Amino acid sequence: MKLKEIYRKAVDMGTEVDPRGVEALNRILEDEKKDYEKLEGADKEVYDLQRLENPFHDTRILHGDPETDVEGVLVGIDLTTGEVVLTDRLNEKGTRIDLMISHHPSGLGIAGLPEVMHLQKDILYEWGLPINVAESLMDERIKEVNRLVKGRNYNKTLDAAELMDIPFMCIHTPADNLVNHHLTELIENTELETVKDVLEMLKDIPEYHEARKFGDGPFVLVGSENRKAGKVVVEMTGGTQGSKKSYAKLADKGVGTLIGMHLSEDHRKEVEKHHLNYVIAGHMASDSLGLNLLMDALESKGVKVYPCSGFIRHSRNG
Repeated sequence: MKLKEIYRKAVDMGTEVDPRGVEALNRILEDEKKDYEKLEGADKEVYDLQRLENPFHDTRILHGDPETDVEGVLVGIDLTTGEVVLTDRLNEKGTRIDLMISHHPSGLGIAGLPEVMHLQKDILYEWGLPINVAESLMDERIKEVNRLVKGRNYNKTLDAAELMDIPFMCIHTPADNLVNHHLTELIENTELETVKDVLEMLKDIPEYHEARKFGDGPFVLVGSENRKAGKVVVEMTGGTQGSKKSYAKLADKGVGTLIGMHLSEDHRKEVEKHHLNYVIAGHMASDSLGLNLLMDALESKGVKVYPCSGFIRHSRNG
């Protein structure tokens, strides 16, 4: 596959399962094109052209010719300068790696993280919150995350990749959309009476089973295994943690148990306050599941996948 085809595949697969729907994402792209056409001078010069074809601002080709033929990819949850050196060393030893893929974003990808959080508004709406409430809660949180990411060293890993001239990209929300959709479908087709049933469902998934071997398997953070699960929902996409104020609203709308990758202490206190159950599925395992669904598509096209940096590779290609 060519680099541009891998990029397009990631965007297309993420679009197909996005909670907002394909039409909504197409409208976002149409609005982006209208905004671009109004730009002039320096504003147009610095504009990120990938925004015109990709609604996921945390997913980017960061370095490399889109026409590059890719036979092998190094894939990790977080890629740093160390993984850039590792890739160069593996190539020296005869392992062909044409592309590095990081799940967590770098460069323009991390700068665009707050913008992808808007999709959480639609998720909250699906869970029963009025859209005006969902928008109000998330707008406040998006501003907070935007402040948090400002000033970061966006290009640390990218600079190393450019110096070594190794193609480099990040795929974040499309992979998170895939794991979110996969688990949501599984929940809909599984009888979950108790929180323990939720845990057992997760433990049967290969990525979570493997994570248990090194002490990072699913566990109950808030609540207990013998509690009734009630309505079970998954919060694993939308950039990063949403608004902690949403948990009171979710409890009012009948949500009983949430499944997430991780949870901050402030968020945990709110979950506990409103008597919800919260199951931590595991960060690396959950990110790995989303990535694996995408990597399987690449593997079926002949691309060799080399996992590293927390990525638990499990192929479903048979």
